[in-house]
Amino acid sequence: MKKTGFLSVFLFVFLSLTCFVMIAWADSSDYRVGGGDVLKVTVYDNPDLAGTVRVASDGTILFPLVGQLQIGGMTVSQVADHIAESLADGYLVNPQVSVFIEEFRSKKAVIVGCIATPGLYELSGPTTLLELISKAGGLTKDAGETVTIKRKGSEESVLTVDLRSISVQNDGSLDVRIMDGDSVFVAKAGMFYVTGEVKKPDTYKIVEGTTLIKAISMAGGFTNIAAKSKVRVIRKQEGTEHVLENVPMHFPILPDDVIVVPESFF
Repeated sequence: MKKTGFLSVFLFVFLSLTCFVMIAWADSSDYRVGGGDVLKVTVYDNPDLAGTVRVASDGTILFPLVGQLQIGGMTVSQVADHIAESLADGYLVNPQVSVFIEEFRSKKAVIVGCIATPGLYELSGPTTLLELISKAGGLTKDAGETVTIKRKGSEESVLTVDLRSISVQNDGSLDVRIMDGDSVFVAKAGMFYVTGEVKKPDTYKIVEGTTLIKAISMAGGFTNIAAKSKVRVIRKQEGTEHVLENVPMHFPILPDDVIVVPESFF
């Protein structure tokens, strides 16, 4: 009995000195709180302490009983732990604290280039590259398949993402998570030009594996009076234009190539 009584007292003292923290937040416990975020805080068995608080620009919040707390840069779990420890310091015994992110406001990223609405965007929680592109109105028609992400950290790093790989492979792991302070640039696609006796003379976007026959097909195909055997490709190389004749239909097309389909006179 004495042993059981001692154990009970020990457990009571241990639990009284330990703050149990319950944390719930989407799926990104590595998110770090910053100015503008809105937190929903509950303290078990203390409904008068429950409520929402907005993080000030200096990273602080005002919480009942304990006053001002500095939480900027902490993860959600660290915030809950900090509040619980502060409440346990002379106010509550065994406080159980839950913290949720109700509104994400502190994380931002810039997206520019071939995007419908370039600019600075708030990251409302975990945000992937495709989600950011969607927020910015989507890609323009001349957008290429390459996106460059400049990321700040202890050292600036540069990530290159192939949008085609994400869509073709349908692999969510290739859809990069956008971080606070990222600068995203959507490159312009390489373009080629088709003129002459095709049904839709115009400028077209280079895609992987664009050959002469594919380029002609993109331009609607030959007209009835096209000289199919006399197609020329005008290509700039080191600032000089070169006219390539007798080009085979499997010939690869490069950015800025001009495809000329002449009229047949026979």
